[in-house]
Amino acid sequence: MSRDGFRKQMQGIQYPVEDTVMERVDVYIRMLEKWQKAINLVGPKTLADPWRRHILDSAQLIPEIINKKINKPVIADLGSGAGLPGLIIAIMTGLPVHLVESDQRKCTFLRETARETATTVTVHTGRIEEIAPINADIVTARALAPMLKLLPWVNRHLIKSGFSLLLKGADVDEELTICAKQWTMNIERKRSLSDDSGTVLILDQLTPITED
Repeated sequence: MSRDGFRKQMQGIQYPVEDTVMERVDVYIRMLEKWQKAINLVGPKTLADPWRRHILDSAQLIPEIINKKINKPVIADLGSGAGLPGLIIAIMTGLPVHLVESDQRKCTFLRETARETATTVTVHTGRIEEIAPINADIVTARALAPMLKLLPWVNRHLIKSGFSLLLKGADVDEELTICAKQWTMNIERKRSLSDDSGTVLILDQLTPITED
């Protein structure tokens, strides 16, 4: 996918991207390519198509955030890695985002790239299950862990009335079936714009099932 192709996709989901924002995304891609040579941020083959594999994959969540019309939402991105999707959301919306990552080198990348793109983020260096609860209105995660492992992390950092946006792969139905024994939740799903086998899960009313 080309830069222009990405822009057309965003217009198609009613989120046109201004030139100044596109320039900041360009800076992100250059930083990603530069740092990838030193640390493994993303799958090397994905850098042949960054606009689809990384930028569109992350940016497709933005309309879901904007449409909720939450005033100054607190957003937490779990297992941020290369800042996908959290840093891209912050770059493109101007909303401050909490990025949670345990790898020190990746955290350095996140801070440097946020500085280079003039983006407001808070980077939390630590394990998701160990850092203090963020009390987010919105929790995001991309290809982080199976749902059974992921949901307790989401629940830890999400306020009761909040919702999560999870980018999942082809095994999502099996994962949800397993989770149904331990969690109740309201589930909305959308087909990923960046991957025919991918799914965007929109979850709210997440509640653990307690045994009597």
